Amino acid sequence: MTELRRRGGGGEDPDSTDNMTDKEGEDDRLLGLQGDTEAECDVDTKADAADVPASTADTDNTPQCLNKALEGLPPRWKNYWIRGVLSLAMICGFFLIIYLGPIALILIVMTVQIKCFQEIITIGYKVYRSYDLPWFRTLSWYFLVCVNYFFYGETLADYFGALVQREEPLQFLSRYHRFISFALYLAGFCMFVLSLVKKHYRLQFYMFAWTHVTLLIVVTQSHLVIQNLFEGMIWFIVPISIVICNDIGAYLFGFFFGRTPLIKLSPKKTWEGFIGGYFSTVVFGFILSSLLSQFQYFVCPVGLSSESGSLFTVECEPSDLFVLQQYKLPALVRNALPWETVTLYPFQIHSIFLSSFASLIGPFGGFFASGFKRAFKIKDFASTIPGHGGIMDRFDCQYLMATFTHVYIASFIRGPNPSKVLQQLLMLQPEQQLSIFNTLTSHLKDRGLLPPTA
Repeated sequence: MTELRRRGGGGEDPDSTDNMTDKEGEDDRLLGLQGDTEAECDVDTKADAADVPASTADTDNTPQCLNKALEGLPPRWKNYWIRGVLSLAMICGFFLIIYLGPIALILIVMTVQIKCFQEIITIGYKVYRSYDLPWFRTLSWYFLVCVNYFFYGETLADYFGALVQREEPLQFLSRYHRFISFALYLAGFCMFVLSLVKKHYRLQFYMFAWTHVTLLIVVTQSHLVIQNLFEGMIWFIVPISIVICNDIGAYLFGFFFGRTPLIKLSPKKTWEGFIGGYFSTVVFGFILSSLLSQFQYFVCPVGLSSESGSLFTVECEPSDLFVLQQYKLPALVRNALPWETVTLYPFQIHSIFLSSFASLIGPFGGFFASGFKRAFKIKDFASTIPGHGGIMDRFDCQYLMATFTHVYIASFIRGPNPSKVLQQLLMLQPEQQLSIFNTLTSHLKDRGLLPPTA
């Protein structure tokens, strides 16, 4: 689940420490309040200013066999081949995970989320490592658990109400889920207040904010990825795949044809790569959507099996989005082509909008990450993947794409879900269910859909 970088262009990663001559690090220094020199004034001083490490991921962890095989190549081409081989291996792994089904996809999303969180939190810890702040890392991971409990508990109750109703412990957790989540968060909040250390208050509040912004970026987006998956694996696979395709296309076009710089923040990224990545992504997304729309396994919403009651199932009658339809071409297009109509899956049209976002707006997630790394003078978030950096380096655009996909589904695709309404009805008291039944029966009789009572 990764891709060849760099977004919108080719060449070496511009976010290396050799290219970082700006003084942005000075903006992050913690200055005391000027003029307050009395010892009794309990404010942060210049002693709180932390030196930013030159790099948090400067170790070459490329396998020795690969280094030996490519030792005769120039650095530019060696880096190209390392990225290519590792990308191919990870794409094959992604296909294997898809084959294993929804459970494997959910587990890999949660694993990626935890790793991305760890990489960002580690940067904060290394930046301010000399202060040995009490409970900083422990509380960061505690808040991660709390937020995940809140989001995934909501998802469980929302999509699998029937399962919740069958299990007594789950009924209690579902009914009081938000209160329990809030109580857990309050416990962490109180622990943070109790951990405050004199003369380091400002620094500790910086770290508190660092943790919460990281949770917002990583956990919230991961939750949206899972939400998209429950709508059908096609809503998970296509967005991720087109971002991968855009990165590969942009890198290749920029590597071979790149001449015109795209953005000062990343001077090695080019307009040629940006434009080439756009067209290759739209074509790839259009073809991939056509292939996946033919299989129930990819287009059906993820639900519980009616037989086992605990296993995920992806069987359904495909919606109109995944049924072939004829479309009449515009007059201007008909004059240039020998046919007047085309037969497409409606989802293919939606894929054009998804691909356009992945190509035109998605790269700004990478630019944002580049700015973050420049601010702290690091090349990559980590050195987990040889030639690619950390997991967060691979998912900066994926998270932005996941948010757009979720908003797109909610705005243009999703309608009332009868199974979800039924699950909510089953959670009501018997007298409430009977009242709804009588009201619905009367309404259907008024519309002539049920015969009147004799």
